[in-house]
Amino acid sequence: MTDKTYAEAGVSLDLADSIVERLRAAVESTGTKGFGGFAGLYPLGENRFLAATTDSVGTKLMLARRGRLRSAGMDLAAHCANDVVCVGADPLFFLDYVAGNRLSLDEVAELVEGAAEVCRAAGCAILGGETAELPGIYQQGELDFVGTCVGLVEGDQVIDGSRCEPGDVVLGIPSSGLHTNGYSLVRKLIGDGDFDADLLLAPHRLYVEEVRTLRAATDVKALAHVTGGGILGNLARVLPEGVAAEIEWGSWPRLPVFDWLNEQGVAEEEQRRVFNMGVGMCAVVPEPAELGEWMPIGRLT
Repeated sequence: MTDKTYAEAGVSLDLADSIVERLRAAVESTGTKGFGGFAGLYPLGENRFLAATTDSVGTKLMLARRGRLRSAGMDLAAHCANDVVCVGADPLFFLDYVAGNRLSLDEVAELVEGAAEVCRAAGCAILGGETAELPGIYQQGELDFVGTCVGLVEGDQVIDGSRCEPGDVVLGIPSSGLHTNGYSLVRKLIGDGDFDADLLLAPHRLYVEEVRTLRAATDVKALAHVTGGGILGNLARVLPEGVAAEIEWGSWPRLPVFDWLNEQGVAEEEQRRVFNMGVGMCAVVPEPAELGEWMPIGRLT
């Protein structure tokens, strides 16, 4: 049986990286620093920054419409809040955008109610958003859900990975499943058939409190939210040039969803390149530590 890949499902991670590089000069010409990280920073005076990020539920939303729309709302808010946390910021507020060919009041309400549940847990206010019916852009039955999260961080609390060095330890904390990435491939594997929603649609986990607890206990040099690109791809976004991560694959419990992907013909190498492999957030610290669910999963070289 031929191995199934993300590229064959219509998504190129290499193209995504190329787009970031192509846009870098234009974006940085506006005064932005650190473009390509998990959240951008905007200076407020001498020693405070706003941190902001935008993302979407992606094509997971197409599966969630079969009865799990509230969890898709949770996915979006958690994804955005986790990205803001990666630069050391506390989430302040969230804005959402719901668009489709035709909108259903019930569907919009489920999405926003799910997002609100996660925002309450993150201490993050929903200030508002936008709903749009765009039949000229979206095909019949299509729906999109996008969000922006803004946080605040003091200058001496910014986490940017610049202090990382060989010998530092990589800690990981478990994911709840596939989170919000790789679903173009998952949908291709499922086709029009039935699927196990508990296995494939577990809500994206929120890590705000876990990160705060870790930072209170040890020196956190870098944080990487494991989204599209897997563990190594996302760690590379926060490590200095010349520093790389060496991961001890298999040193943490394996979730059943990754065995399911194996059974569908997705090779282990492809899974590591695309999915979180059961680790939803990584932290780089000076010494090995086990705190709560955080566990050592590798070192920097």
